[in-house]
Amino acid sequence: MENREGTTVSMPRIGDKAPAFTAVTTQGEINFPADYEGSWVILFSHPADFTPVCTSEFMTFASMEDKFAEANCKLVGLSVDGLYSHIAWLRTIKEKIEYRGMKNVEVNFPLIEDITMEVATKYGMIQPGEATTKAVRAVFFIDPKGVVRTIIYYPLSLGRNFDELYRALIALKTADEFGIATPADWRPGDDVIVSPAGSCGAAKDRMDGKEDMQCQDWFFCTKKIDKDVVLKKVLKK
Repeated sequence: MENREGTTVSMPRIGDKAPAFTAVTTQGEINFPADYEGSWVILFSHPADFTPVCTSEFMTFASMEDKFAEANCKLVGLSVDGLYSHIAWLRTIKEKIEYRGMKNVEVNFPLIEDITMEVATKYGMIQPGEATTKAVRAVFFIDPKGVVRTIIYYPLSLGRNFDELYRALIALKTADEFGIATPADWRPGDDVIVSPAGSCGAAKDRMDGKEDMQCQDWFFCTKKIDKDVVLKKVLKK
């Protein structure tokens, strides 16, 4: 891809294997994504330590870490700051910062030191049209096989919606488990989308009500999957 200045920016695509790297983090050295085989991972970048938007984001992610873990998803953060800056910032968050009722928040997931920008470059997190010395707010959803499944990018000024990040994770897992797609604003318990009919005969059967689904037309069919059934399948898996 190219930024607005015409400079080529490298980044993996959906469906690609997540680029591998070894890095120092606040929780020790990691080999990514090999260390996370069998788990979903959200790898996300932030522009800089000791900045207010990033602080609000880390507090929110840390407060939701158990919720993501219940869905077999681990969190890994990154910025181009050094390890000691990371440690000092996370200590400050725990000891001094209160935000939206959250306080004494301890960040236990790893935060990658990337002062050489090696990892940020591999993942296209440096967008020169936005900043050349800071990573944008990139989010990569990586599945248990190490494949990139979703990519979301935000500019420096825009804090992320963490409810949406969790919703996206559950929707991805639901689509995998049930072989369906999810419509706009889907949440567990809502109707899901059935793939379009692959033949004239299948289309006719759908419109004749011969299959267990509701069809507005041959290409637009939905079906109900109970919320408890969805959550039983996607949590702890």
